[in-house]
Amino acid sequence: MPEYPIKRALISVTNKEGIVDFARSLSDDFGVEIVSTGGTAKVLSEAGINITPIEELTGFPEMMDGRVKTLHPKVHGGLLCRRDNKEHVQDAKDHDIEMIDMVVVNLYEFEKTVAQDDVDFADAIEHIDIGGPSMLRSAAKNHEFVSVVTKPEDYDMILTEMKEHEGATTLETRRKLALEVFRLTSHYDNAIYQYLFETVHIDEIDGCEGDDEAFDAAEKAALFPDDLRIFVKKQQDLRYGENPHQRAAFYKTDECNLFSLANAHQHQGKELSYNNFLDTDAAWSAVREFDTPACVVVKHLNPCGAADAENLVEAYEKAFEGDPVSAYGGILAFNRTVDADVIEHIQAHKHFIEVIIAPEYTDEALEALKKKKKCRVLSTNGGLNQAGSELEFRSVEGGLLVQERDYASEDSSEFSVVTEAKPTDDDLDELLFAWKVCKSVKSNAILLVKDHANVGMGAGQPNRVNSARIAIKQAGDKAKGSVCASDAFFPFRDNIDVLAEAGIKAIIQPGGSIRDEEVIEACNEHGIAMVFTGHRHFKH
Repeated sequence: MPEYPIKRALISVTNKEGIVDFARSLSDDFGVEIVSTGGTAKVLSEAGINITPIEELTGFPEMMDGRVKTLHPKVHGGLLCRRDNKEHVQDAKDHDIEMIDMVVVNLYEFEKTVAQDDVDFADAIEHIDIGGPSMLRSAAKNHEFVSVVTKPEDYDMILTEMKEHEGATTLETRRKLALEVFRLTSHYDNAIYQYLFETVHIDEIDGCEGDDEAFDAAEKAALFPDDLRIFVKKQQDLRYGENPHQRAAFYKTDECNLFSLANAHQHQGKELSYNNFLDTDAAWSAVREFDTPACVVVKHLNPCGAADAENLVEAYEKAFEGDPVSAYGGILAFNRTVDADVIEHIQAHKHFIEVIIAPEYTDEALEALKKKKKCRVLSTNGGLNQAGSELEFRSVEGGLLVQERDYASEDSSEFSVVTEAKPTDDDLDELLFAWKVCKSVKSNAILLVKDHANVGMGAGQPNRVNSARIAIKQAGDKAKGSVCASDAFFPFRDNIDVLAEAGIKAIIQPGGSIRDEEVIEACNEHGIAMVFTGHRHFKH
């Protein structure tokens, strides 16, 4: 089809960056008539650019505090008319509608407005753009004839193309610009929907005060809406997925928290791989369970080493010793600022690591890490944000599973000691540490802990007793006198018998099996103290 030179452009932008130079070039270099509105018209006029105010085009003044200015047949008729359709052209002629060949529009900053702490509902509503999205959609629908521009960074490209095509743009470019419009408007509409959804449900939840059943129902409706909308933006293509024959990319959600892996700053090393992302997220999630200085070593999504201590050096040493073999090629996570002493100890062990993640590093630590050129070094904006995001998502073929994130946040005062033997204060302290780490181990999970360090782990086994045997074998002599955490209840006493033979002195588990009494009796026979938490922490 023939290309139509741009003769008239309608410009109405919130973001004024570069608009004066762009409009001046359209006018001076290509003779384009500039139609403009409100604040944009004022800026262009003050810059000496000849403009046609929107009211001259429509014959109607801007009204209702600017709510109505471009919602007019002379605007949308000029945008939607097919130039190759005789009936369209005749309708336009009969109603004195002139063609508009380009729209340059960006929208009221709704998301920025509602992100402010002091925004009220009325102000948020006023920042819902109606005319802007309407013009964008009309222009994009008729992109065979109309160029629609939403981003200042596209201005130079548009001008270059017009110079190359005698004042016109190409159909290929107009299609890409139209695609961007529908991406932008769908995102914009979703932001409005999310704000109104949250506002409505907050009001409903507040209205249920005093009615626990109604409150729970309203809270669940807010957390799991009938229409779940997730917007993510591609951050980077990955070299491959879990395996070299699988293509992959990393996407970032709109609402990820500031201290998440998605927002981490990479100081050195090549880009994270698909598996690096998974393992680093697992390590960062695990280490944030602790208020004390802690280190977690993750390999294949399991914390093969975990410890806390008075400082990070001690925590690292204990975590590394938990399983030095598995620690090779693993991911290191810390919950405090990493200094040069920590790096010195890592280097002393000749510990090869794929990724290290921490809130921040001293300058000396970053300088020392330069010697480990292959190591990817990430910092999370100086913070932890233990809560993380509220929901997590996992895909299955044809669908999506959504659940609240799991945290080991139970109140230990509500735990119950169910055996004749009672844990000492030191034992209970060890058990609580083990419980927090066990949450991050793939089920069926058995974790052995001594001196606030993981000494043996059985993970991902089809039955729990095999997990116990693996954990004991890994711990070796360290199993004797250690404590055990189990992410779910023991279905049979055989687990207890195996643990007792290895010398475990105390166990923490959820309880809830139909054979709890049998398991408790086994602990009593062996003199093992056992604590029920009442909460399970499966991790599939």
